[in-house]
Amino acid sequence: MGGLILPITVKKTIMKTATGNKIRLGIFVTISIALFIVGVYFIGQKQQMFSRTFHISGVFKDISGLQIGNNVRYSGINVGIVEDIQQVTDSTVKVDMQIEEKTRKFMKKNAKAIIGSDGLMGNKIMIIIPGIPGKEELSDNDILETTQPVSMDDILVKVKVTSDNMADITSNLSTITASVSQGKGTIGKLLMDSTMAKNVGQAMVNIKQGAGGFKQNMDAAGHSFLLKGYLKKKDKEKDKKKDKK
Repeated sequence: MGGLILPITVKKTIMKTATGNKIRLGIFVTISIALFIVGVYFIGQKQQMFSRTFHISGVFKDISGLQIGNNVRYSGINVGIVEDIQQVTDSTVKVDMQIEEKTRKFMKKNAKAIIGSDGLMGNKIMIIIPGIPGKEELSDNDILETTQPVSMDDILVKVKVTSDNMADITSNLSTITASVSQGKGTIGKLLMDSTMAKNVGQAMVNIKQGAGGFKQNMDAAGHSFLLKGYLKKKDKEKDKKKDKK
C-alpha cells in the first residue's frame, strides 16, 4: 500500500473534534468582544464620552490630592469629572471640569467650587455648591469662585493644641487639689484647718446673734414713747399715698 489509509470512523472523530474546537473558539471570541464593548460603554459613560458636555474651571491654592478622573458633584449628584489639572503658578493650580450639558440650567454663575472627600477617608471629589436662584446660568469655559477646604493636617494641628491645653489644665487642677488637701492657701485652710473652721463657725454665730439683737432693739424702739408718734405719722403718709393711687 502506497500510504496509510485511516478508517472512516477515525476521520469522522477528527472532523468532529476540529469542528468543536472551532465552535468553542468562536464562542470565546464572541464573549470577549461583547465584554470589551460593555467595558468601553461603561468607561465612556463615566468619562462623559457619549453625552453632551460643557467645561468649567476653578483655581485653588491646594487641591488636597485631587486627581484627573475624580467625580464632580452638584447637590450630591455626580454631574461630571475632573478633566485636567494644571499648575498655573507656584501657589495656584487650575482644575478643569467636564460637566453634563443637561445640568447646566441648574448651575448659576455665583456657584462655588470646593474640594471634598467621598466619605471620611475616600477619594477626593470636586463639589459645586449651588448659587442663588434667579442668576444667569453658567457658560462654557466659565471660571468658578472657589473655597479653600480645611486640610486634615490643619485639623490634626488644632487637635494637638487642644490636647496640650487640656493636659495643662489637668496638671493645674491636680496641683490645686494637692495644695487644698495639704491645707495650703485660703481655701485649703478653710477646708482642712480645724481651728480656722471653728473660727468661721463662731463668726457666723456672732453674726446671727448680732442680727437678733438688732431686731430686738428695733422692736423696742417701735414701742418707745418718743418714736411712737413718728412711726404713726409715717404710717398715715403711706396710707394717703395708697389712697391716691
